Amino acid sequence: MKRRNFITAAAGVGAAALASPAIAQDVRKWRLVSAWPKNLPGPGVAAQILADRITALSGGRIEVELFAAGEIVPGPGVFDAVSEGTADIYHAVPAYWGSKSKGILLFGSQPLGLTAIEQHGWMLHGGGQALYDEMYARFNLKPFLTGNSGPQWAGWFRNEIKSLDDLKGLKYRTTGLNSEVMSKLGVAVEAMSGPAMFQALQSGALDAGEFIGPWSDSALGLYQVASNYYGPGVGEPSSAEECGINLNSWNDLPDDLKQAVEAAAQSMYNPVLTEYNTKHALALRALVADHGVTLREWPEEITIAMGNAMGEVINELRNSDDELVQRITESFLAYRKLMVEYMPWADNGQMNARNLAFNYGD
Repeated sequence: MKRRNFITAAAGVGAAALASPAIAQDVRKWRLVSAWPKNLPGPGVAAQILADRITALSGGRIEVELFAAGEIVPGPGVFDAVSEGTADIYHAVPAYWGSKSKGILLFGSQPLGLTAIEQHGWMLHGGGQALYDEMYARFNLKPFLTGNSGPQWAGWFRNEIKSLDDLKGLKYRTTGLNSEVMSKLGVAVEAMSGPAMFQALQSGALDAGEFIGPWSDSALGLYQVASNYYGPGVGEPSSAEECGINLNSWNDLPDDLKQAVEAAAQSMYNPVLTEYNTKHALALRALVADHGVTLREWPEEITIAMGNAMGEVINELRNSDDELVQRITESFLAYRKLMVEYMPWADNGQMNARNLAFNYGD
């Protein structure tokens, strides 16, 4: 071997010997704990995609391993597990964390509130993300929205609901601010997981409940234990999914990896939403055609009553002892007002025109 080639080769070997341990030491191994059963259509699948996407966009410098609900901690425990450093990141929904602060609930869903696109607009362009960061920093977390299930449904009912009086004393599973609204209407609200909801409906411990929508609900077999499916789900016109990252794990990242994690989370939102919309529509066809599910419309007087109850909830948030909750509420209300002014001429107007112009019965 010529001397010059030998020196070059030796230098390459030396560089590789030095670089390999440094690269290996730079790999961060993150544990992602999920609030969902593994591969549950919708959120369970999205949690795995998020883990894989962070790993890919970081160039393998963050290796994310997914643990489904119950594998390290139960689903309701993922917030605390990441806050305390037992895991590095979780996938869940803000609607689960009302016991931490009522202000958190506005980041996930709101009765008669924001659609999925409007919710993302508030976060990105209406000041929502800064408030989201400020609230979650109290719990040693850095949050991002990672998707949205779109319009949820009022849910599965063992018996037909004809009036507001039919809700009195009804044992009903729901989450988030919808729990507070329904409680004001005399409903006995229960909080539980989707699989637990199936068992409770089957045994009669529940009279009704909502989970997500046709796609995810079908996977849990809810149509087998309650055949009346009510919409629209005005209690959750959209429901955001989120990830929360341990703030120490987040602050330990160099700027390029922070950008990779943020890009991974942000890139999830529209694909998750559009998959839900598509799969919900297909699943609804099958529920009616193959499983004999009866679709029913939420009575108008209940929607009006829910609106009045939500007004009471909003006033309670505006008068909270927590100044941050007050600011979150005012920001949400300002963005909702902006959309209420615009959407009748935009999305709502287009939907109404399309329904008027075409017959979709074929």
